[in-house]
Amino acid sequence: MRVGFIGLGAMGSHMARNLHRAGMLAGVWNRSPEKARSLAAELGTSAPDSPAELAESADAIVLCVSADQDVLDVVNALAPGLKADALVMDCSTVSSETARKSADILAARQAAFLDCPVSGGVEGARDATLAIMAGGTEEAFERARPVLAALGKTITHFGPTGSGQAAKATNQIMCAGIIQAVAEAMAFARAQDLPLETLVETLGKGAGSSWYFVHRAPNMIRGSFPAGFRVKLHAKDLTICREMAARFGVTLPVVERMLDEYAELIERGYGDEDISAAYRLKAELFDKNI
Repeated sequence: MRVGFIGLGAMGSHMARNLHRAGMLAGVWNRSPEKARSLAAELGTSAPDSPAELAESADAIVLCVSADQDVLDVVNALAPGLKADALVMDCSTVSSETARKSADILAARQAAFLDCPVSGGVEGARDATLAIMAGGTEEAFERARPVLAALGKTITHFGPTGSGQAAKATNQIMCAGIIQAVAEAMAFARAQDLPLETLVETLGKGAGSSWYFVHRAPNMIRGSFPAGFRVKLHAKDLTICREMAARFGVTLPVVERMLDEYAELIERGYGDEDISAAYRLKAELFDKNI
């Protein structure tokens, strides 16, 4: 299967490379053309001028873009060039409603759509170990398996269109709670004058550990938060979670607290830092009393 890739951000560029390694990559496209041309030159593939042109040369397209409107814009731009039996896999994190709108747009072109958001961070994208949560028809999912297997290690079909995004929203709520807990714990440990590297090494093997603790607590020790998953992007995801919960008349306390903290970080100019920057606010709680 020849696969085009759209969206060459922190994760997408790694994912495109993994498709190339699997012998599937047909070409790349990005809103910033120079990024697509650079990667295409590196990999020896094409960088068409438009999504529709990329679609003409591919059996399937993978998207990994930032927001709901981005997905809809790309899907509409792709549609004229898609083959009748083409498959579009959206690895972005957007709302279930956007997934269903995208599927409807492509159905008019007799093309299949899967919402298949991913989790695992930049490391997972680089190492092709992402967890992938898919929504769509069983037939489309089975066709997509070889492509998704080149990108991730855990690949699960959750049900009809939108189900993958609902599963990802669940993940993002969990991440919000873990982020808060790890940031508070590390700020507490620093105030206790504990040897923080040794603490991470030890607690990383204990009952309270998590992927996030092992991989992001070191950022907190260094006081440096290079973007793996940006604050402003998780804030966007949690806003989607808030809206989904609101349809049931529910407010989620973990989500609301995290959104408040992210708003503070964004206002201070930290929106492009990794979400481990939540530690900045937790450390300040103790700094005021030292």
